[in-house]
Amino acid sequence: MKTSHIKIKSPQEIDILRKAGKILASIIRQLQSSLTSGMTTKDIDLQAQSLMNQYNVKAAFKGYRGFPASVCVSVNEGVVHGIPNQRLIRKGDIVSIDVGIVYENYYSDTAITVAVPPINPQVQELLNVTDAALYKGIQQAKPGNNLSDISNAVQRHVESHGFSVVRDFVGHGIGKQLHEDPEIPNYGPPHQGPILKEGMVLAIEPMVNIGSHRTRVLNDGWTVVTEDGKPSAHFEHCIVITPDGAEILTR
Repeated sequence: MKTSHIKIKSPQEIDILRKAGKILASIIRQLQSSLTSGMTTKDIDLQAQSLMNQYNVKAAFKGYRGFPASVCVSVNEGVVHGIPNQRLIRKGDIVSIDVGIVYENYYSDTAITVAVPPINPQVQELLNVTDAALYKGIQQAKPGNNLSDISNAVQRHVESHGFSVVRDFVGHGIGKQLHEDPEIPNYGPPHQGPILKEGMVLAIEPMVNIGSHRTRVLNDGWTVVTEDGKPSAHFEHCIVITPDGAEILTR
């Protein structure tokens, strides 16, 4: 991967992405605050589509490579790309909600994992560690660093707490496409890969498992689960690299 493949966004583009991120942050916070046991994962999808209509934005995922829903909802052992359905959300579950929107022809993407109390202490630690790992990665997203400094910071934090980093799925650049160069693994040695530059916009998204890092895809062709059936968490922010480091667009 050469740095030249990574698009540098103009100030005008960053302004649009900033507005998109604010809308997306509002949508995911509303989804988080209304999540409760007794809902189905399909209920989350319907609420998300309703919120997108209110904000006059499009669902980035709907129809993407044939994905049938507006958001991805993954429960407990679900890692990513869960198709919303009639699965009931119960007390003690963790629910990962991954949402993308299109605003003025630019994409924004974010994810959060929400606990439905009462929650097992180890599972709560999984959520805390994954969320913190995201910010450890974001701290390394600054001009002059290598791309893999982000990856290494995530991996070190996760593994220092005895959890494992999913290897089959990665973060990515974002802008006029949902997935742009570069791919951003959540593991690897530091000081490798492209040099980070001001104006790069990245979606950083650790996926972390309690057990093995291994995953498998269900028969629906989309839903990714942990191979050992143990819980997984997923957090994601879009950031832009500024002279002072990373500005989080989806906060």
